[in-house]
Amino acid sequence: MKAFFEAIGSLFTDILFIPMDMFRAMELENWWTANIITWAFILICCAATWYWIQQLQVFKASQEDEQDTTAHSFL
Repeated sequence: MKAFFEAIGSLFTDILFIPMDMFRAMELENWWTANIITWAFILICCAATWYWIQQLQVFKASQEDEQDTTAHSFL
């Protein structure tokens, strides 16, 4: 069983993290390029937030959302 978990650890550290090692080495040369994955996630989150806000405006304009100010029946 120990060999199984060591194999999983070896898979991640020796094979799957090779691109991350490349970005870590690149950071000393160009910080912006080394953080390209971070920038991609930021852009994806910004696009998702924009889409979500647009959908909220669509539902608010069509009066499909129910805005009940009481969170529980006992209030």
